[in-house]
Amino acid sequence: MFEFLVLETFQAGLSWYTILKKRENFRLAFNQFDYTKVAQYDEEKVQALLLDAGIIRNQLKIRGTIANAIAFIKVQQEFGSFSKYIWDFVDHQPIDNLIKSTSEIKATTSLSDTISKDLKKRGFKFVGSTVVYAHMQATGMVNDHTMDCWKRKK
Repeated sequence: MFEFLVLETFQAGLSWYTILKKRENFRLAFNQFDYTKVAQYDEEKVQALLLDAGIIRNQLKIRGTIANAIAFIKVQQEFGSFSKYIWDFVDHQPIDNLIKSTSEIKATTSLSDTISKDLKKRGFKFVGSTVVYAHMQATGMVNDHTMDCWKRKK
């Protein structure tokens, strides 16, 4: 879940193709997405990441990722796991939107607005409603595959 959150954070404003090409670089740069390690990053590590051409060198996103690791741990402590916390918003059942056409797919919903506000209240950064909705899609919380999509047929 933390990996998805990191990648969603860095993807904001960029193409998924760019992020996916750099996914392994992100994995190396952020200690295999180990949030307990990322939460401990200091200024020296931030500066090293800013020099890493293999990732997106955006200072705000790098610092946001560290803040998110800290908030991730706090959510885990409060709810038992981040997964439990985030899936509670959908009663632990994926939302199936029964999309007929890609034109029906939304970038945000009232639920992603609610989750975004709650995440921000808990100290998360770069978790606007669009980022949250993309996270929901990527983690299977919402199914926006069109009815004729090969993926839905699985």
